[in-house]
Amino acid sequence: MTLRSAPDHYIGIDVGTGSARACIIDTTGDIKALASENIKLWQPASYGGTHYEQSTTDIWNAICLCVRSVLATSSIPPTSIRGIGFDATCSLAVFTHDTDAPVPVTGPDFTNDGNDRNVILWLDHRPLAEAEAINATGHPLLKYVGGKMSVEMEIPKVLWLKNNMPEELWERCKFYDLADALTHIATGEETRSFCSAVCKQGFVPVGVDGSVKGWQQDFLENIGLGDLVENDFRKMGGVNGSGNFLSAGELVGGLCEKAAKELGLPAGIAIGSGVIDAYAGWIGTVGAKVKLSRDHLDESAAPNDVSQAFTRLASVAGTSTCHLAMSREPVFVPGVWGPYRDVLIPDFWMAEGGQSATGELIKHMLETHAAYDETVKEAEAAGKNIYDYLNDHLRHLKEETKAPSISYLGRHFFFYGDLWGNRSPIADPNMRGAIIGMSSDKSKDGMVLLYYSTMEFIALQTRQIIEAMNKAGHSILSIFMSGSQCQNEILMDLIATACDMPVLIPRYVNAAVVHGAAMLGAKAASADKDGKTEPLWDIMDRMSKPGKVVWSSGDPAEKKLLDTKYEVFLDQCRTQQEYRKKIDEALKGSTLEGVN
Repeated sequence: MTLRSAPDHYIGIDVGTGSARACIIDTTGDIKALASENIKLWQPASYGGTHYEQSTTDIWNAICLCVRSVLATSSIPPTSIRGIGFDATCSLAVFTHDTDAPVPVTGPDFTNDGNDRNVILWLDHRPLAEAEAINATGHPLLKYVGGKMSVEMEIPKVLWLKNNMPEELWERCKFYDLADALTHIATGEETRSFCSAVCKQGFVPVGVDGSVKGWQQDFLENIGLGDLVENDFRKMGGVNGSGNFLSAGELVGGLCEKAAKELGLPAGIAIGSGVIDAYAGWIGTVGAKVKLSRDHLDESAAPNDVSQAFTRLASVAGTSTCHLAMSREPVFVPGVWGPYRDVLIPDFWMAEGGQSATGELIKHMLETHAAYDETVKEAEAAGKNIYDYLNDHLRHLKEETKAPSISYLGRHFFFYGDLWGNRSPIADPNMRGAIIGMSSDKSKDGMVLLYYSTMEFIALQTRQIIEAMNKAGHSILSIFMSGSQCQNEILMDLIATACDMPVLIPRYVNAAVVHGAAMLGAKAASADKDGKTEPLWDIMDRMSKPGKVVWSSGDPAEKKLLDTKYEVFLDQCRTQQEYRKKIDEALKGSTLEGVN
């Protein structure tokens, strides 16, 4: 009797801001098991809670627990796992180049407290002064990051470490984007991803604007990081010939013995080049099987052709929201990061817009309202989460007041929500929130109006970002969502109606990102003896699942209302900048100029 071998499977690993996740998929893309583990976050008190740090040791331990859990719950034999893909937040991880040990990033002493806190989280804004100094150079590479390098990117954080770390410790450092740190731990290789280096570290692919080495020596020397140039940029992964830079899912190497033992897997499993978490969301959503009208497709190509991706905006919504679009040629959009070549599919370009806070914004506006605690108790008594409970209350108020739409309830309330600054398309970290129409209402009704207006702001700003991208040359016709916000029906309806575009909700609402990471594992496993892998789009087309489409409400009155609210939104955005400029000009030459 001949025993049949187990069918092939692939593992995806996703590291978000607060947790690590793992899933197992089969060759059709079906998720067979999913697990999650919280990861630690430190905010050093000495910096007033403005610094955010994590540990690759803690993160890797959480990943190991997740992988062992999905193997156990699925009863899938470890020997059937053919490939593993990683994604992670665009955070900076630091190790010693001589011993590969985690380097603490906690100032002012930079001593290890036993937790290996070697990661500066993406949302850490400690290098504001460094980001301003970098942008003041006006270097040509800045046009590939939307004109300005964000404080959320990694070169400002590296520069902050250079400016604050003891020289002898700095000289021992090497730097990784977190996803690359994880593939390094998994394989022992020093391979870096185009996704990380190009999107967050100022790497310009060879051949773009005459780039020869990828890293721009004059830029690094100009901003005070000339020592990164030494030894062929060894601290950053090297250059062509001494380092290896790969597009998403291309084969990094095999799972090393140490990592295999910790994960509970056989050594040698193919490890794919990782991506930033939002880009895994693009992989896990835009290939979805969905019936769209001709108005929302590229009619010159087949429905499953890669060029259809050019019309689809991936909106990856969690604490913040990233908006990702692909194009065949570079498209430069002020305030939108990119264009980035080769990061997902070789020779194609990606652009990344974003909202600094969406899920966090809704949470903050609710938790700071006087009626929040009592409303949470009511929601719990009703067996609902706070968001479903408030959505039901909005529907109740619509019926009770005989309003023509939920949007009508907020017709005279104007909320602008850039509490954490603006990522796109203004690219101004000094933007803040504003409210017109505030009353003394402390009740649940008052809170639900603020809740609705916060969602309306998110929808209107999504429209602003899409309009900026399309004006510059993109051809976005539909929005492919992922993340927990997909479960909020009122928010999805608002985005569809405000943007006048269909919104696609994926089958795996809460697992689209880790699903995309697993597809990277499948791509790595497809490598032949020369290292050539199956095209990523072909894998996405084969493994993506049908989704649900949310269409614009079709109510002309509601559309007219939201169009008018959009005009007010743009006015609030513009006048805030004008007011700030007017005050700054009035203070010039006074004793108050420059006082924080």
